Amino acid sequence: MSKPLIVVVAVLVLLALFGFGSYNSLVNLDETVESCWSQIDNQLQRRADLIPNLVATVKGYAAHEEAVFTQVNEARAKLAGAQSVRDAAQADARLSGALSRLLAVVENYPNLKADANFRRLQDELAGTENRIAVARMDYNNAVRRFNAAIRRFPTVIFARLLGFTPKDYFQAEPGAQSVPKVDFGTPPAARQ
Repeated sequence: MSKPLIVVVAVLVLLALFGFGSYNSLVNLDETVESCWSQIDNQLQRRADLIPNLVATVKGYAAHEEAVFTQVNEARAKLAGAQSVRDAAQADARLSGALSRLLAVVENYPNLKADANFRRLQDELAGTENRIAVARMDYNNAVRRFNAAIRRFPTVIFARLLGFTPKDYFQAEPGAQSVPKVDFGTPPAARQ
């Protein structure tokens, strides 16, 4: 075997090894993104599963607040039917707003606020909201690592050849930064 041929074969072997390594790295990052997304999905589903019980508990005390219950149920249905990260983020924001209105209704019902079932559901909902926030952060970190990897040289070459495309971040809807005002501690008459 001639010396130039050995050099060419060595370069090809090195390129192949680098290509395999890049591909495996991209697959690992892609799987991490998918895993983080499924964690968000799990937490959103947990929240969606809690909502019917919460609504039923509130309905028992506030039967005439039908519009709020309808908004919560519609928002929950849209979240369950979301097909993309963007759709899920929009449906999540809509559901959060509807839940805020539902919890605001509760302010007018002191017996409901004292009900053990309602307090338990409220605590579970608050815990789920925290889990969703952590899952969103993990997902966005995984997307950042994946998107950076497919844009860096020379991995960008293999990413384009193998069809890896950037992932969408889970972004909050505009206006989601404003915190809904919910006060469970003060009776309505005392706040004025």
